[in-house]
Amino acid sequence: MADITQYPFFHHLRADTTAYVQHLHNGRVKHAGPGLAFWFRPRTAALAEIPLDDRDQALLFHARTADFQDVTVQMTVTYRVTEPAVAATRIDFGIAPETGQWNANPLDTLGGLLTELAQQPALEQLAGMDMADALARGIGPVRDRVAAALADDVRLAERGLAVTDVRVVAIRTDPELERALQTDTRERVQQEADRATFERRALAVESERAIAENELKNQIELARREEDLVTQRGQNERRRATEKAAADRIT
Repeated sequence: MADITQYPFFHHLRADTTAYVQHLHNGRVKHAGPGLAFWFRPRTAALAEIPLDDRDQALLFHARTADFQDVTVQMTVTYRVTEPAVAATRIDFGIAPETGQWNANPLDTLGGLLTELAQQPALEQLAGMDMADALARGIGPVRDRVAAALADDVRLAERGLAVTDVRVVAIRTDPELERALQTDTRERVQQEADRATFERRALAVESERAIAENELKNQIELARREEDLVTQRGQNERRRATEKAAADRIT
């Protein structure tokens, strides 16, 4: 809001750097620009103050999906005035020469315009999506559709406005229905987890069986080798006994 100091015959106005001020006298522009400071006659001056900083407009509205389900869209549109001289001719930004306050509610007017322009493309986008798809992946498509529509909208350009950002905060449905969808998802995730657990257990059992079979094979091989060793020892002992008996007969 402009800072106005009152004196008997003249008033002094000082504006912020983010505010564009226009001073008209007898229909002619005497001062116009951001961050101005000047003297004026309050009885003959027509003043307007247009904000130049980015403004956020919060939107909350209902939409219907392709499967006739109701969803709530929470969105924020960031906009700014790019041509304040044009905006001053299309929207009432006039301020009182005594207080510096707006005579009307221009920001409410802008908010209503942006709400109207943003809702339509969002409604059209959600009308082509099923509810489950809208809840799971609808934020990106809705944001892109609204941003593209607002960027090309002639009505904003004619009023010296530009949208700098569109954010879709959430797309929600009825709490009971949302809980039901969450329950189905949780059960599906639990089933996946149980299947993974069963697969790990089966793999562990298979590994244990393979280890046991390998140990059994090793034991069998060890027993066979021990048997071969005993057989070899018996043959060696018999051969030595035979050789000794032959040596005794010779002697």
